[in-house]
Amino acid sequence: MDFVILLVAFICGFAAKLLNTPPLIGFLGAGFILNALGYSNSDTLQMIADLGITILLFTIGLKLHLKDLIARSVWLSGLSHTVIWVTLLSAMIFILGNLLMIEVLETSLTTAALISFALSFSSTVCVIKILDEAGETKTRHGKLAIGILVIQDILAVLFLVISTGKVPSIYALGLFLLIPCQPLIHKLLFKSGHGELLPLTGFIFAFGAYSLFELVGVKGDLGALIAGVLLASHAKANELSKALYGFKDLFLVGFFLTIGLSAMPTLDMLAIALFLCVFLLVKFALFFGLFISMRLRARTAFLTSLLLSNFSEFGLIVGAVAVSSALLEPDWLVIIAIAASLSFVFSSLLYKQSHRFYTAYKELLKRFEHPTPLAQDIYPQLSCGKVLVVGMGRVGKGAFSSLHTQMGNAVWGMDSDPQKTKSLAKLGKNVMVGDGEDIDLWENLDIRQLELVLIALPSIEDTANVTAQLKRIQYTGKIAAIARYEDEVDPLIEHGVDKVFNFFTEAGLGFAEESMSWAGLNEQSN
Repeated sequence: MDFVILLVAFICGFAAKLLNTPPLIGFLGAGFILNALGYSNSDTLQMIADLGITILLFTIGLKLHLKDLIARSVWLSGLSHTVIWVTLLSAMIFILGNLLMIEVLETSLTTAALISFALSFSSTVCVIKILDEAGETKTRHGKLAIGILVIQDILAVLFLVISTGKVPSIYALGLFLLIPCQPLIHKLLFKSGHGELLPLTGFIFAFGAYSLFELVGVKGDLGALIAGVLLASHAKANELSKALYGFKDLFLVGFFLTIGLSAMPTLDMLAIALFLCVFLLVKFALFFGLFISMRLRARTAFLTSLLLSNFSEFGLIVGAVAVSSALLEPDWLVIIAIAASLSFVFSSLLYKQSHRFYTAYKELLKRFEHPTPLAQDIYPQLSCGKVLVVGMGRVGKGAFSSLHTQMGNAVWGMDSDPQKTKSLAKLGKNVMVGDGEDIDLWENLDIRQLELVLIALPSIEDTANVTAQLKRIQYTGKIAAIARYEDEVDPLIEHGVDKVFNFFTEAGLGFAEESMSWAGLNEQSN
């Protein structure tokens, strides 16, 4: 790969980081800059982009449970949104183009429907990237968004089958044999250890499934996703996901570059793409209305709708099929690419402020809530709790177990992932499912006896948000948090955290103290 491509990507990504915006915005910009400099998409860059998408879908599968997909709020919302969106947008484009005589939008109803269908999908890459950066993949709204994306992926497969006439082979039925093979797959993962063989094992599973599905005429991306789902229940699924994290992020840089390198827009094309982005408001409103009708809480509906309010790279595939069938002008491919790129920017910037937006407008949004919430949306009760640990990852769980030994049921744990809390609840320990950034949750918790909150979250943005929620409800106890790096300590203190523990420094100190005590050296030194 040309060094200039890497250099421009780095400069733009670094600039976006300095401006406190997601680096993917910089990578998108880098693609258009490189396009203007005369560069074009290459087989090497496209291969890197494809690698990134495959690993991304595999890691999504590692965090996905089938029961999350069969929920009514997932499949019914996903299907309903597609049908209503295509109907509404097709009518709007047709009316604007033909009745109002907007020349560039003058199309047949069939063409308008194809454009609408291309824009009905939300970007898997963009949504998962945003959730990863926010640490919200396993939250209620994160899992709902991923479920909707999977439903859209299934619709994508059906579209490709119908439009291209490419019917899966009869041998595709053999893919169901992967289910009884799950114990063997789990055993292979267990035996892969913790070193360099672990990410290689992940590559083999992801790309092996991709190739296997392609071989029998099924979309390979779906294979990578299903391979991840088969491993999701394994104890090492989270470790495998972290081992692949760096590879995924690096390869996805190639994906964002290819979007910008796909074509160079004219001013007219840019204007149409901006016009199409206005319909993102319709997309948001439609998702929000559907989720509310499913009796979801306003916050869950708002955050999920905001996540899904973008256009997908899959729109380019739909457009390419339509162009090959002479149903769409080639210029529409460029327009869809620009619209998707702009929607990525809008989604990334808006979601970064999503929790603040919700806090500011929650009273208005909550007016739409159903008076009777779903069972999983009923707020937990914090009874007799003096200490609360927010985040039950390795650090949080370790702190919780240690404190529970000393204080018993006066210690509570909280995590947004039900799977993490379930095992501790079975042991009779006080744990609850909850998102620490949810202001509604804090307002419904009785925190009068709470004296200490330990925030064990990996992201300082999440920690700062939780601290802000505690201050907003006038919590008067102490707040402690962890930081992975030294330069994260001062910003957290500025946000109101009373004590920040450097993760690596404190781990070393704890290791030394425990070792000294175990060896009896503390008594000798006294």
